[in-house]
Amino acid sequence: MLKRVKLISLTANPKMTKAISQRLGVPVLDTKVAHFADGEILFECNETFRGDDVYVVQSTCCPVTERLMELLICIDALKRASAKSVNVVIPYYGFARQERKAKPRQPITAKLVANLLTTAGADRIICMDLHAAAIQGFFDIPVDDISAINIFSDYFERKHLNNIACVSPDHGGVVRASRLASKLDASLVIIDKRRTRPNVSEIVAIVGDVKGKNCIIVDDIADTCGTLCHAADKLKELGAKKVFAVVTHAILSGSAIEHINHSALDEMVITDTIPLPPEKWCKKIKVLSVAPLLADVIKSIALGKSLSFTLHDFASNVRQGKNK
Repeated sequence: MLKRVKLISLTANPKMTKAISQRLGVPVLDTKVAHFADGEILFECNETFRGDDVYVVQSTCCPVTERLMELLICIDALKRASAKSVNVVIPYYGFARQERKAKPRQPITAKLVANLLTTAGADRIICMDLHAAAIQGFFDIPVDDISAINIFSDYFERKHLNNIACVSPDHGGVVRASRLASKLDASLVIIDKRRTRPNVSEIVAIVGDVKGKNCIIVDDIADTCGTLCHAADKLKELGAKKVFAVVTHAILSGSAIEHINHSALDEMVITDTIPLPPEKWCKKIKVLSVAPLLADVIKSIALGKSLSFTLHDFASNVRQGKNK
């Protein structure tokens, strides 16, 4: 049924692509990404994919511009070699934080990237937890924004915690925190935050009761983790029993690991949308894989099945421990 489906892994997510391949029973094509002496990127594939539905897996994580150029060049090569469709799986969509003009004379880079991907020849985009849902509207091709919420909720259900409060680190993340709170039958807490400059913010107030509760801070992106760790420290000061964090995309730039190790966080649960290198590992971090979920999404699309039913079935299987 999936004989016309092919997978390509670029340099960002080879381990994830291998896991997707094993779950689907679909081979990963033999490809090579090389660089000329000046840094110019060359993509080559040693197998034919003429008439195939090709799925390219590539997070546009650090180094962001290089990963993005790899992806654009790969898409162009696939279109020129007569792939039937080019489906781009971007577990982490870089530049998503620039989805609007926050100040005069700023670019809307998320839209620019959408234009580049479409112009290069992408036929479909599959993402995980876009920073802003409105980014889907930047494309004139199908976009599937998949949530990791069921993976996180299953993890915490297995911890058998009680008296849980799901915490939104800002007003923009209330929907995410509310969804997890609904699944865990938890209360909702909102942090009123003011961002003074990129990666720097100040907590103004915390709306909701956290005393004696197991708090779970819910966010989509963790970069330097300064704000996240500051929030954890504040929650503990206000009497929180334990403080966890769930983050889909762990960028972990600069002194992030140092911040985590010295913070009041008891555990930080992340996904593998951005690979965690050995030098960024610490005992407070737990990594959950989204490869099984993405594999099921790819299968659903390839077979023309309802994606809603697929996600519902995946959530049911997660609760029964069938997606390990």
